[in-house]
Amino acid sequence: MTKIPRHEFPTRNVSRVLAILAPDLRKDIEDLSGDPEWITSALVSAVRVLNVRCAGDPAAAKLETWESCVTAMQVGSALFASARAGSGTVECRIGHELRAVPAGAADWVDAGSWLTAFWLACVCREKGRLNALCQVPVSLLRGSGAVFDAYLYHWVEALQAYWLQQPQLGDKLVAAVDGTDPDVIRHTEPEGVLHLMYPPMNLLTQLVRGDEGKFNTELAKAVEWHKEYWARDDREVNPEGFVSLALTAVACLGRDAGFTITVESEYLPEGLLDAEWVGEFPT
Repeated sequence: MTKIPRHEFPTRNVSRVLAILAPDLRKDIEDLSGDPEWITSALVSAVRVLNVRCAGDPAAAKLETWESCVTAMQVGSALFASARAGSGTVECRIGHELRAVPAGAADWVDAGSWLTAFWLACVCREKGRLNALCQVPVSLLRGSGAVFDAYLYHWVEALQAYWLQQPQLGDKLVAAVDGTDPDVIRHTEPEGVLHLMYPPMNLLTQLVRGDEGKFNTELAKAVEWHKEYWARDDREVNPEGFVSLALTAVACLGRDAGFTITVESEYLPEGLLDAEWVGEFPT
């Protein structure tokens, strides 16, 4: 077993931070019924709450941490349900309540939010939501006006092809990996692409090949790269670095495919990886 400790950062104020973030998230969720523009704000807030909860509960052993993961997943799914709805409202369960979310979020969805929603659905083992996300056309993501390098769209298509077992998986995955070459990147920080975006692609490649040993070897490297990136002085207290949602999600895919995961780290919360709370309450 390879153990990789999380970088050092202060956790004494976690409860105080949550006391501020949780009400803000509740307000964002309540505002969903009025304007679909609030969904993107709610998704950012929900993921931040999840990350901060994992700061104080690194194994994700508490029900509250799982609830925060489910809430983030529900918001992410609602974002794309709203984007694909032509008119009216869509009924979505968010935070233990059924809510009428207005259609019309298409202007605020992009490839980045799609990846977040996909990772959350992977961790929560929500097959139905994964199926729905994989029906989202890339043209819809491009329509947001957000500017990304081409590799990100290939990566979305590769994940969709993997989940739906489509034959274009190999070509899309190769295109995504090739697109992370620093020589072709134009709109993204190369360091972030190398340390954060490329590793999940590499892991999916090993998963597709069925190479459990290489998967774990590369997972350990990926966690180390995540740590290296977020341990910098200007990033060490950024909640986004407390957990690697992408690596946790791909590790969940590996676990569900029958792989034994031999990497332990607070960046890969055990409770999320092991799906300890799946089915605890309606989602």
